[in-house]
Amino acid sequence: MGQSLPKPGLRPFLPADVPMLAEIFQASVEELTGEDYSEGQQEAWAAMAEDESFARLLAQGLTLIATIEGSPVGFIALKDNEQIELLYVHPAVAGQGIGSMLYDAVEKLAMARGAKRLSADASDNARPFFEKHGFQPQRRNTVTLGDEWLGNTTMEKRFAQPEERTLSS
Repeated sequence: MGQSLPKPGLRPFLPADVPMLAEIFQASVEELTGEDYSEGQQEAWAAMAEDESFARLLAQGLTLIATIEGSPVGFIALKDNEQIELLYVHPAVAGQGIGSMLYDAVEKLAMARGAKRLSADASDNARPFFEKHGFQPQRRNTVTLGDEWLGNTTMEKRFAQPEERTLSS
């Protein structure tokens, strides 16, 4: 039987987290996407974390960080209460529920804030994760990064809306 991880925690993003989250982002791209993307595509994708727009992306909306024993191991960024911009976990904890914990927390927060849906532009290797969480594919996209292009799929999950209550007089 495998060794179980200490219980993960969640906390909000702080500007000082950018270097560690950039490392998680790059490690995730480099180690978890090789079956779906070429080495050149991975390098162009991982380089996004070196740009100052990466820090802006983390700071622009709601970003939550998963931690184990206080150290960041994954993160999720939600923009405009409906768009999952980033969802990455460190390869050492991939497949151990960290991504699901992050997603579940963002879904609850978005619903509590009145969101009617969530969407994500899912990489080919992330698509099964989003499908497992109830997302449906909407369209295929091509993203150009430097001299490389990457394919992804826009996915959406609509939330069931509570039925309108009728007031009796």
